[in-house]
Amino acid sequence: MTRSLLAATSAFALLAAAPVLADPLKVGMITTLSGPGAGLGIDIRDGFALATEHLGGKLGGQDTQIIEADDQQKPDVAVGLANRMVERDRVNVVTGIVWSNLALAMMPTLAAGQTLFVSPNAGPSQLAGAQCNPYFFNVAYQNDTIHEAMGKHVQDAGFKKVYLLAPNYPAGKDSLAGFKRYYKGAVAGEVYTQVGQLDYAAELAQVKAAAPDAVFAFYPGGMGINFIKQYEQAGLKTAAPLFGPGFSFDQDILAAVGDAALGAKNSAQWSPDLATPANAKFVADFKAKFNRLPSMYAAQGYDAALLIDAAVKGVNGDLKDKDKLRAAMKAAKFDGLRGAFRLNSNQFPIQNIYLREVVKGADGAVTNKLAGTVFTDHADAYAKDCAMK
Repeated sequence: MTRSLLAATSAFALLAAAPVLADPLKVGMITTLSGPGAGLGIDIRDGFALATEHLGGKLGGQDTQIIEADDQQKPDVAVGLANRMVERDRVNVVTGIVWSNLALAMMPTLAAGQTLFVSPNAGPSQLAGAQCNPYFFNVAYQNDTIHEAMGKHVQDAGFKKVYLLAPNYPAGKDSLAGFKRYYKGAVAGEVYTQVGQLDYAAELAQVKAAAPDAVFAFYPGGMGINFIKQYEQAGLKTAAPLFGPGFSFDQDILAAVGDAALGAKNSAQWSPDLATPANAKFVADFKAKFNRLPSMYAAQGYDAALLIDAAVKGVNGDLKDKDKLRAAMKAAKFDGLRGAFRLNSNQFPIQNIYLREVVKGADGAVTNKLAGTVFTDHADAYAKDCAMK
């Protein structure tokens, strides 16, 4: 054998013996990192990052690259980022979206690129029902369900005349629809305000004039901070108890609102004192790492990472077959922060919804504690309209 042939043969043998390196998992983290809603996106991002850290820096055992981008809470920006993630960055999964109008705007781009969309928050009724999509998965809730629980609680508590307020965007409309699905008393008023509005003097004057015996308001992020402060300043807290979904009384809001929120009842699928081993570790580690208590958004970001992890494990790291990855995500089973995770046929969770009360913790921080269970294994109202099986 000639020296050149021997060298070539040896080189071929070395190549054949070398392990085939799997492609890294690419995750597009499109979320809100600026403006009044930035706290929500930052919590989702940080919760996702903590889960990835807990998993050794790899989701599904794969080297994982997270590509982060700020959607600025603008649909056109979100669509542009989705297109970039699909066409240029070739991500396997997109997550991070807070707002339902952004999720709806992005979905056609992601579906056309056969790119999985794992929502850690936005759960619009359209994507749960007639417009359900095989590439859309929600790890948090369908928008209506958290509000349905508060509607049931307010109904069961005997309130007869309730004033309703929410921002004028898809999740706001879903919120009041969900509340009214279970609340059967009189509606003293129903008002949709501008998204991002921070001054509620005119609306609170209308609430005073209507003299309801309770108020239900859905305001996340900076909107919620201002609304709750102004509600107390207007003297309404003692006149009409303020109820809301967890988003309006969550940790991102409570840290800024403080005592003005004490005693308020709210509904959520998660609570910092939920008794699961995974949740206790999450809360402790999140506080240690980020020097603040986690919110619902952080918990949802954490569970989004766990769903992706379970799906990638389900295909043994083979990311090339998009249909197999999607099927593995649909079949994924794991223990999340809320316990055993379960998806309905429309790829939205079936889960418990809890009643929480805003209290002052032993360390003096204003936070939530569990006050009961409103729904057990609750499914959303739109799954029946989804053609997926």
